[in-house]
Amino acid sequence: MAVLNIRTLPDPLLRQKARRVNKIDDSLQRLIDDMIDTMRDADGAGLAANQVGVLRRVIVIEIPEEEQVLVLINPDITRREGEREVEEGCLSIPGYRGELKRSLKVRARGTDRDGRPVRIRAEGLLAQALEHEMDHINGILYIDHLESAERLWKLEPQEAGTQTEAS
Repeated sequence: MAVLNIRTLPDPLLRQKARRVNKIDDSLQRLIDDMIDTMRDADGAGLAANQVGVLRRVIVIEIPEEEQVLVLINPDITRREGEREVEEGCLSIPGYRGELKRSLKVRARGTDRDGRPVRIRAEGLLAQALEHEMDHINGILYIDHLESAERLWKLEPQEAGTQTEAS
């Protein structure tokens, strides 16, 4: 397992849509393990494969409320409910935070790392993380959801080192 380099803006790979995974093999398992290591090393709550330079539809999420790391291959959001204001950051846009709207609840589906179908009902931070990471694999960044430039701010150096980034 390894810690990979996280791509940051203006890297054009972050704006590309990831391709579907057709085969779960050893190289994909290594990628998933490396993504988990990278996310943890960066104190992130989630990571999408294109953030580490791989255009595959793979995301990992680890938040305090969940007992284990959520791994989703070829994920899709099937339903969204409600709306709420959230503060969000991103490992690919270090040193910044923003206020934007995310869904109160989402339903998602995908495949786990063993190839089994997964269905998820999420709210709160997990719903936010799912939307954030699925945006990544579609070439969308959280700053694209900001209503205005005033909704984005630069963190002070001491804040930047202590804030957990969404992904």
